[in-house]
Amino acid sequence: MASAHRVRFAPSPTGYLHIGGARTALFNYLYARRFGGTFILRIEDTDLERSTEASLKAILDGLKWLDIDWDEGPDKGGPFPPYFQTQRLDTYRQHIDQLIAAGKAYRCYCTQEELKERRAQAEKEGRTYKYEGTCRERKDAPEGRHHVIRFKMPSQEGSVSFDDLVLGKITKEYSDLDDWVMMRGDGIPLYNYGCVLDDHLMEITLVSRGQEHVNSTFPQLMLYQAFGWQPPQFAHLPLILGPDREKLSKRKHKEADVMLHKANGILPEALLNFVIRLGWSHGNDEVISRQQMVEWFDFKDVGSTSGVWNPDKLLWLNQHYLKTLPPADIARRLAPFLADKGHALPADDARLEHFVIAFRERAKTLEEMATMAVPYLLQGVTLDEKAAAKHLTADSLKLVRQVRDEVAAMPEWTVAGLDSVIKTVSEKAGVGMGKVAQPIRVAITGNTVSPGIGETLLLMGKDEALRRLDAALARG
Repeated sequence: MASAHRVRFAPSPTGYLHIGGARTALFNYLYARRFGGTFILRIEDTDLERSTEASLKAILDGLKWLDIDWDEGPDKGGPFPPYFQTQRLDTYRQHIDQLIAAGKAYRCYCTQEELKERRAQAEKEGRTYKYEGTCRERKDAPEGRHHVIRFKMPSQEGSVSFDDLVLGKITKEYSDLDDWVMMRGDGIPLYNYGCVLDDHLMEITLVSRGQEHVNSTFPQLMLYQAFGWQPPQFAHLPLILGPDREKLSKRKHKEADVMLHKANGILPEALLNFVIRLGWSHGNDEVISRQQMVEWFDFKDVGSTSGVWNPDKLLWLNQHYLKTLPPADIARRLAPFLADKGHALPADDARLEHFVIAFRERAKTLEEMATMAVPYLLQGVTLDEKAAAKHLTADSLKLVRQVRDEVAAMPEWTVAGLDSVIKTVSEKAGVGMGKVAQPIRVAITGNTVSPGIGETLLLMGKDEALRRLDAALARG
């Protein structure tokens, strides 16, 4: 028996996973998880010219990276297969035949050229074109002409309404709707027809999607009425606007691509936290964990106002998660970014975690963190001559020599142990720690800026640190 709450995400595989699609998937997923429902992934692949395997993979990869897991659909199966529209064509044809037999749909033989002429004439006369119903009562099948299937709107006056969970009650008069095309002559269903059949047959109880689909809901409701089916609830989500306050689009905004954020070093936890706040809120909470999302989410708390993309907010959230998630977890995710820069480290290399701890207060992305770590993975160093002239003097190099001999003898390097050596050498010399730490820093990094000196030595690793200290000593 199907779950009481059944929701779906139904993307078209014609490109990457869009941020708006990811938010729709997230909202449906959270609703299902909160209320013990089922989350279905259905692939609407009837755009045969643009649908590709690469796009399908990109969408599935994006959902998996965000950890938005579906209960039924591709790779999972379920009680209402298949979950690809192109594998359901027989079902669409059978139901079309039912509607035609009942006088609720008909074959239309009007050509594209004829329709184009009529539309142009309507524009010339200053009116909105609406299909005239030319083929409504046609019984013959003109030879050599292709046909489409149109829905037959009721001829009497009336209206169709629905109570949207986000927008409230919305109504449209029958007279504002025309005999819309349900299926092409080749048996491929158009959106308004295919999604209604699938939603009904898969027992979907709530359909949530972007506000751009509001007007599509009315012909869909007429189809439910024609079949005598109970329609699901609807929730139309607010738009997401780019930083320029125009609708976030694949064509204009690089931010629209979910996987671009992965490549840029954004954590999925941060992206989900950012995306959920584009149209939904829980009081003034900004940082929201996955557990809290499941506990709090409901469509009744979704607003109708468009959400605006704020890159600074995303980076702030990302840094929050870099600082608060376990360092070992972040280290695992940092490794591929270092590998991309030519520094592949084994997964168990302790330096990965050291890099996380050292740089998470300053790095806003994994990409930035990797860039900060690279100098510590190189062999040799290029000294800033101004810094070297100031800090690598004959007197300071004597202190560097003492530190070098002490740390070389340490069986295990730790930040506390290395800091202790610097402190002891400075106390014996009667100088402040900076007088010892800064020459060491310049010798190790080539300049005067780095994390704490013990941390810097640890990040460099014993062998390379000693090589660099020896090179600095050789100057004197």
